[in-house]
Amino acid sequence: MSGMNVQEIQNALREAGVDGWLFYDHHHRDPIAESILGLDPKAHITRRWYYFVPASGEPRKMVHRIEQGRLDSLPGSKGVYSSWQELASGLKAMLGGFQRIAMQYSPNNAIMYVSMVDAGTVEFLRSLGKQIVSSADLVAQFEAVLNEDQMVSHAAAQRAIDSILEEGWKEMGRRLRPADGSPGGLSEFDMVAWLREAMHRAGLVWENGPNVSVNANTSDSHYEPTAERSDPIREGDFILIDIWGRLDRPDTIFYDITWTGVIGRAPTERELTVFNTVRNARDAAIAAVKSAFTSRQAICGFEADDAARQVIREAGFGDFFTHRTGHNIARELHGPGAHLDNLETHDERRLLPCTCFSVEPGIYLPEFGVRSEVNMLTAPGEAWVTGKLQTELVRI
Repeated sequence: MSGMNVQEIQNALREAGVDGWLFYDHHHRDPIAESILGLDPKAHITRRWYYFVPASGEPRKMVHRIEQGRLDSLPGSKGVYSSWQELASGLKAMLGGFQRIAMQYSPNNAIMYVSMVDAGTVEFLRSLGKQIVSSADLVAQFEAVLNEDQMVSHAAAQRAIDSILEEGWKEMGRRLRPADGSPGGLSEFDMVAWLREAMHRAGLVWENGPNVSVNANTSDSHYEPTAERSDPIREGDFILIDIWGRLDRPDTIFYDITWTGVIGRAPTERELTVFNTVRNARDAAIAAVKSAFTSRQAICGFEADDAARQVIREAGFGDFFTHRTGHNIARELHGPGAHLDNLETHDERRLLPCTCFSVEPGIYLPEFGVRSEVNMLTAPGEAWVTGKLQTELVRI
């Protein structure tokens, strides 16, 4: 979110039954606050500042005298301090009359993605009689909800990456079986380089990756081949490609998918069983999300994870599904909204309208792993998969 709309924040606070939202930073420890408030992430911040948005009324600031201009871009009255005694009394006065206060805090660090406030600050505020509650749902509302242009940017990345991946499978076949009949040589990193070049040509940017892995390497869900560490790709291999990117302009949204296949042979019965189980788990989570949005019922991230995980557990592979079912997607690949997770965390954040997230269950056996990843977008009353759905193993 660029800039801040006080009225929108106050409306959200009243709806949430919270008296106010206290933002706090020191040495850029809270990038969430900087983003929501529209502050410069490169500003010189060496002293603590506080910004309080009440559910109604004028916002309030508390800044150090030697950095008292740091929040001048924001509306509201200003208090200043130099000593720790002044800070303590200033905060007490600033928050006087307010009881239930949201901060970037999560009880028991359950949703660690929003746990930016240090324990000592929470302890001090509690000593003033304040009830500190998590801002997790508020953060999702202001950081993960997409506008129409962002949804369009996701669709553009989807079309480009789907096309690149489809051509990538063909390129793999061409390199393994040259038309002149000469022996074909190819490595995981060779395919990574080819995919990167295709993505550059399509005007995409990304963080690291993509991931191309074969055989036992596909069981490492964050495997990343390099020029120095890369296995050859050969006939008979099992292969996984995880690829993600966004348009190379500000405020665009990632697209992130994973497909699997076999090279020069039919899949084994074991491979088919594992793939079909993962596909069915993916589709169960998709169905749960679609059903909730169609009926306008709230659904939390952990509930979508449960839907996928139950399928895998019932098939006897529960111990081999070692990560969450999905993650929020926004301007960051792993965004600030609800994740589909009841394993790594118990994510009680709601899947909000106008958000994007992955659905990517996996089963990772010692000899090979399968993950099937799609992205979903939501809107009031509907949810849908963006891009293509893999329904069977790719045959190269």
